[in-house]
Amino acid sequence: MQIPADVLAVLTDPRTVISGDRVAVPFELGRDLYGRMNQMLKDIGGRWDGRKAVRAHVFPFPVEQFMRDCIAAGEWPSRFEQGWYPTPPAVVFDMLEHASIRVGHTVLEPSAGTGSLAKRAAEEMGIVDCVEIDPRRAHLLRELGIARQVIQGDFLGLDPLALDEPYDRVLMNPPFSNAIAHVMHALAFMKDGGTLVAVMPESITWHLDRAAQDFRKLIADNEGEIVKLPADAFKASGTDVHTVLLVLNGGPGSTLPTHGWHRRQPVQLDLFAGV
Repeated sequence: MQIPADVLAVLTDPRTVISGDRVAVPFELGRDLYGRMNQMLKDIGGRWDGRKAVRAHVFPFPVEQFMRDCIAAGEWPSRFEQGWYPTPPAVVFDMLEHASIRVGHTVLEPSAGTGSLAKRAAEEMGIVDCVEIDPRRAHLLRELGIARQVIQGDFLGLDPLALDEPYDRVLMNPPFSNAIAHVMHALAFMKDGGTLVAVMPESITWHLDRAAQDFRKLIADNEGEIVKLPADAFKASGTDVHTVLLVLNGGPGSTLPTHGWHRRQPVQLDLFAGV
């Protein structure tokens, strides 16, 4: 989105301090101007810290170079456009409880953001790989040193069958606008017998479109669990979307389209090849 001219003037004012993980504006702004600047900084991932020693928007990643790039371009990628809402600590805790990661488990976090889930999985001694579409967040993940591998790119564009070894666990907070497609794709990266835990919009439980109905049937057929989260679970991340946790286990008799399921599908021969 384009940065409004008056917000751009504030950010380029020589008194404004953009350094490390902070943006500080040490002068008074009108209510309307502050509101628009605040929305932009929230979209990027910042949160206002009003403590006397801070009084700045603080980000969960080094923001200085990214802000300079946004100012140079005169625009920023809004959170709505990115579909990125960081996973709050309470939700992360619940997800790790369901995942039951053991030492040496391989763990995939697609759409990893700033690594809220990956960090906890690494603390549980999991071997973590991350995928993140945003270059600055992918850079942060590499700097954190928590992941065996960080792939910068669109998760939906990755080929699961290119994997030699699928994952024991998949932990994910996918874009809410396309959550079903992301979860279905993620299942193809999971081992038979693995576990997937995903944050999803509550609407998956009642939408009447074909994709949602088929998804609910897959969950029911495989005894998946849907756990309702508090209505304000993601308020601190900038959205009031009602959410649930989905837990799927690929145990014996599972019909989940896991990595192994895809491997077992018959190869479709092109009968017209060479004709």
